[in-house]
Amino acid sequence: MTTTTPPVTLDDIRDAAARLKGVAHRTPVLRSRTLDERVGAEVFLKCENFQRVGAFKFRGAYNAASRLTPEQLARGIAAYSSGNHAQAVALAARELGATAVIVMPEDTPASKQAATAGYGAEIVTYDRYTGDRVAIGEALAAERNLALIPPYEHPHVMAGQGTAALELLEEAGELGALMAPVGGGGLIAGCATAAKGLNAAIRVIGVEPEAGDDTRRSLEAGRRVTIPVPRTIADGQAAETPGELTFSVNRRLVDEIALVSDDEIREAMRFAFERLKIVIEPSGATPLAALLAGRAGTLPHRVGVIVSGGNIDAERFAQLCATGT
Repeated sequence: MTTTTPPVTLDDIRDAAARLKGVAHRTPVLRSRTLDERVGAEVFLKCENFQRVGAFKFRGAYNAASRLTPEQLARGIAAYSSGNHAQAVALAARELGATAVIVMPEDTPASKQAATAGYGAEIVTYDRYTGDRVAIGEALAAERNLALIPPYEHPHVMAGQGTAALELLEEAGELGALMAPVGGGGLIAGCATAAKGLNAAIRVIGVEPEAGDDTRRSLEAGRRVTIPVPRTIADGQAAETPGELTFSVNRRLVDEIALVSDDEIREAMRFAFERLKIVIEPSGATPLAALLAGRAGTLPHRVGVIVSGGNIDAERFAQLCATGT
């Protein structure tokens, strides 16, 4: 009988946690009595909007970048991203004394481009509806001899992201379910590995925007499915197809995928602002949206939620919450 070694293990995540200690923030876990009453469960929100760069992505980016050799760091790092991974790699590179070149869609929110440049990175833009960011990023890295850190298709990136769930479970204790957004699949792959490694019975629920349900379709088909570039306010989840490595994990460990509409995402953003007094970007709000809209089915008594990020500028946040456009 042959066995396949998984790309990321609980030990890898624990090793990443040790590497991130004192570098990444140990983000707060928030509770809301109103939320608990609304959904009929005790909900524990792991608020990665308080992470460095405003999103969970710093965990994976730093874990991967910190393992590069001095020679690789001297040559520099490349990445491609719609925003949060871009900022994360830019900051990780700065922390490690390296330079970074980031390939970003030209329609990336201005606040995310500005933040990435603010960390010292060079930005190369492309049209997300006609260009292939992976091909562009790989070509750029090869041309300039840079170390490429992809946003999710990397074992060290997945391991770093899994530390968010590890911390949540350490603080909240045993949970019946864990919910997380799904874009390329790196966050939920790492978090599912941590959660199932500690409690095989936990139910892992991924959440996607209705327009970007590539992982749901892929899990149903039993293979990776490609969809048109999603048009959704959840720009961090506008993936066309799951990653190969991430899907190999998620097809084993993710129990179900819930879908939410853009309107439900807006309502979750408003709820978080009004009741929790926190700002969440659309992608970070999708699990909360699934809870509030009843998209996750019958819930166990205790539920953990990864709030993945809060990178949205004030004008866009106000526009989405007030007008729904």
